[in-house]
Amino acid sequence: MTARPQDSFPRGRRARGYSASIGVGVAALLLTLGTAGVSAAANGPGAPVKAPPATYDPAPGASGPQIAVLSGGCFWGVQGVFQHVKGVRQVISGYAGGLGVTARYELVSTGTTGHAESVKVVFDPKVISYGEILRIYFSVATDPTQLNEQYPDEGPQYRGEIFYTDSTQKAVAERYIAQLDAARVFRQRIVTRVDSFKAFYPAETYHQDYLQRHPDAPYIATYDLPKIAALRALLPADYRAIPIRAL
Repeated sequence: MTARPQDSFPRGRRARGYSASIGVGVAALLLTLGTAGVSAAANGPGAPVKAPPATYDPAPGASGPQIAVLSGGCFWGVQGVFQHVKGVRQVISGYAGGLGVTARYELVSTGTTGHAESVKVVFDPKVISYGEILRIYFSVATDPTQLNEQYPDEGPQYRGEIFYTDSTQKAVAERYIAQLDAARVFRQRIVTRVDSFKAFYPAETYHQDYLQRHPDAPYIATYDLPKIAALRALLPADYRAIPIRAL
């Protein structure tokens, strides 16, 4: 399998009249504004929201590095966000929700495999909690109000889903979603799924570190670089300037 040209949109991703200059402009604006003027009430669909911290966020039962598996649209941007997060040791793009035999990009892109484009986040719970990982996820990595899509990507392979690895993660995720809905942090109710983790399958090599390797690609500049800018502006305590790499 070879990488697709970086100046084109991969199959399953549709550009809806947006240009790279718009994405760069949004990123610059967020960096200029910082947190000033950014609130849930002012945000339209897909705009970043500074979600409050999770009120239920206990320490993990086991010691050592922990894993969070998250889906929220194209894995390029979600991976890129968490590679800039303090306390995160590794972020891998891949597939979760389906069988290993169908964990290939061409098949997952059909939307018929049960897989979602996902990331596996390995983090140090002494530096960052699972609840804070979810806060970043909901604030800047994805729009949790979109069902089976993540603008401009459509299909169940782009759904929002949290794959919990134990009962504590399940409780944190479910209670945090209830907390955000009760506070009306978003204009619409959260439709992100919370399901038990079964398996994670790393994506093809050319998908790893895609944002870092192709920052000038139109898709990245339009839809993903603003997420990095939003992380820096809205949650500066979690942001690190030099990102880690998967490979």
